[in-house]
Amino acid sequence: MPLIFFNVFSAYLLSLLGILIYRSHLMSSLLCLEGMMLSMFIINSAIILNMLFSLSFIMPITLLVFAACEAAIGLAFLVMVSSSYGLDYVQNLNVLQC
Repeated sequence: MPLIFFNVFSAYLLSLLGILIYRSHLMSSLLCLEGMMLSMFIINSAIILNMLFSLSFIMPITLLVFAACEAAIGLAFLVMVSSSYGLDYVQNLNVLQC
C-alpha cells in the first residue's frame, strides 16, 4: 500500500475517533465529519486516477458536492441550535420535543 493511502486512511480513522471521543459538542462533530468526507474524497480521487478509467471521473466531484451540502446543512443546524439554546452541547438537544 503506498504511503499516501496509509496517510489518508489514518486521517479517516482519526476523524472517526474524533467523532467518538468529542461527541459532546456539535461543532467538533461536524468538523470530524468534514475531515472524514475530505479523506474519502482524496482516496476516491487517487484510486480513480490510478485506474485511468475516464468514465468514473465524476464520482469524486459528486462526493465533494455531497460533502458541501452536508457542511451547509450542518452549519445551518448549528446556527439554529446555538440561537435557540445558546450553546452547542449535543446532550441538551431534545429531538422529541415539537
